[in-house]
Amino acid sequence: MDVTNETDARVSSATKPWQREVVLAAWLIGFGLLALPFAVYVVGQRVLGEYGEGLGPFALAESIWLDLLSLRPAAWILVLSPYLTIQLARGVRRIWRRTV
Repeated sequence: MDVTNETDARVSSATKPWQREVVLAAWLIGFGLLALPFAVYVVGQRVLGEYGEGLGPFALAESIWLDLLSLRPAAWILVLSPYLTIQLARGVRRIWRRTV
């Protein structure tokens, strides 16, 4: 009987949910920080036209990142929106399952 494997299995199963949540949060917040500003630029360029006077996507990303440092709520909501969307979907699913 291998006690080490049994102990490791119990520890990994106990820590797995929060570890998975940390990894998910890191990936989604990273996406919100790095990819989302460029996606907003592309969509905004097609819908509204050029950002600024010939400024490119890096100018918009820099503006969003500086707004994050200035603690502006709109920038924080934008960056956290991928993670918040997943949390909202989880909450709706949980409520839905309770009512069904």
